[in-house]
This record gives sequence, C-alpha cells and structure tokens, in this order.
Amino acid sequence: MAALVSLQADPVSFDPRDLAAKETALIEHLQWLGRVIVAYSGGTDSAYLAWAAHRALGENAIAITADSASIPTSHKRDAEAFAQECGFRHEFIPTYEFDNPDYVKNDRNRCFHCKDELFTRLESYAKAHGFAHIVYGVNKDDLGDYRPGQRAAKLHEVQAPLVEANLTKAEIRELSRRAGLSTWDRPAAACLSSRVPYGTPVVAETIRTIEQGEEAIRALGFKQFRVRFHGELVRIEVAKEELPRALTLASAQAFTRIFKSLGFLYVTLDLEGYRQGSLNAALSRAETNAG
Repeated sequence: MAALVSLQADPVSFDPRDLAAKETALIEHLQWLGRVIVAYSGGTDSAYLAWAAHRALGENAIAITADSASIPTSHKRDAEAFAQECGFRHEFIPTYEFDNPDYVKNDRNRCFHCKDELFTRLESYAKAHGFAHIVYGVNKDDLGDYRPGQRAAKLHEVQAPLVEANLTKAEIRELSRRAGLSTWDRPAAACLSSRVPYGTPVVAETIRTIEQGEEAIRALGFKQFRVRFHGELVRIEVAKEELPRALTLASAQAFTRIFKSLGFLYVTLDLEGYRQGSLNAALSRAETNAG
C-alpha cells in the first residue's frame, strides 16, 4: 500500500519506555478530566485520542463528528466504522459553518470560523448531557503550523491531551500501530474547504465537485493526494512516492476524463507532489510582499 511506503520510507526509532510513559500520561490526564467529549474527525490523531478516552473513561467519553458538507462522506463513513470497531460511543451533530458569511468568504481565518462553530455546538451538547470537558486531537507537531482552529480551541477552552502528553505525529502513529488500531497509517486528511485558495468563496457546489474528484482519484488506487480548486483549473497533488504512476499517459488520460466531466477547462498535475497546507504558501508570499 502506498500509505505504508510513505510511512516506512524514513523509519523512526522509538524508545519503548518513553512511548509507554507518554501513553500512561495521556490516560491519566484523561482520567483527571472526567467526562469528556472528543472532537472526532476519524483521522489518525483524533481516532487515537477517542480510543484512549474510551480506555480511560469508558462510557464517560463520547466521540462526536461534525456532520458538515466540508467533510467527505467517505471520512464520515470511516469514522463510524472505526468507532464500531473499537466499541466507543459515537454520534454525529450538524454544524452550520456555511451559513456564516465570514466562513464562506474564505479568508485566512476560515479555519477559525469552522472550529468556532464546531466547538460552539459541542459546548451546547456538553451542557445538555453533563460533560465536563471537550478535547481535540491537535498534537505537538501541529503547534508550529498556521492553524487558526487552535485559536478557536483556546477561546472555547478545549483541551489538547496529546499535546499535554508531548506526543508527536510519528509517536501517535506508532502507539496506534502497537495498539492494533486500523487508523495508524491513515493518510493525513483535512476538510474539503482547505482545497480552495484563500479569497475564493467556499460554496456547496464547489465542495461537492472537489469531493467527487477526490473519490474518483481514490477509485484509481491513489492513497495520498489533494484536489486543489483554482476556478476553471484543477491542480492535483499526489504523494511523491505515487508520482511515477501519476506521471503516465494512462493516468493523465484518467485525470483529464474525470475533471473535464466535472466542468474544469484545465487539468494539471503538481510536479512538487502532495504537501500538507500547500495553499498557505500564498499567505507567506503575501506577507513577504507586504513587508
């Protein structure tokens, strides 16, 4: 599997005692928090956190997933399947970020408005059902990236147990693997709105088009990729280890067929390959030019 190739290409050495100590610290911190809601997307980090919260608290923990148009249907399906696999409590709640003009205009604070909506809904759920805290799956590595959602978390006093336990992404994957969790090698994921450049409004039609395109690429067998929306042009990012297959005539024809049928005039493959948060490069350039 390509995802496995990506994770194994640069092997990391782990100290088993250090990993065990961090997991113990995580479990103890969750026990100290008491009844918790886990903001659960189904990705590697939030899946591990939901599993750990269930292990620490049993029925006093519940994982809640936003039922939002910005989350791919396949991700919601995978989140539910993992919850059933592990036996932890799980619910979906609707969120309405697309009703917020500040979200739709898609400036650099879009992520803040998304998480603000989610955490507001989770706060209401917590009050109605007697939960003491909301937790989410930010990890130590995430702290250095541009993530306005973390500001929303601070505003709503959402806890970050993985950070408290000093866990990195690689360590979370390794602990998940050792626990036998099927999410340990899940490719990095983000909401569909993150495929749209800042300044271009995010509307339901665009989001549906992106989701259809990504599902079609997934059906071709690619594991780690993004469909970036640029109006009449689509820019496809594919993980570097999968680029050789993407750079074939057969793949070019398949990509062209898929995205022409979705209404794009121009179909491009990004030769740098997939990289997380690539649209943030435009922010860095704008800030440099402004300076």
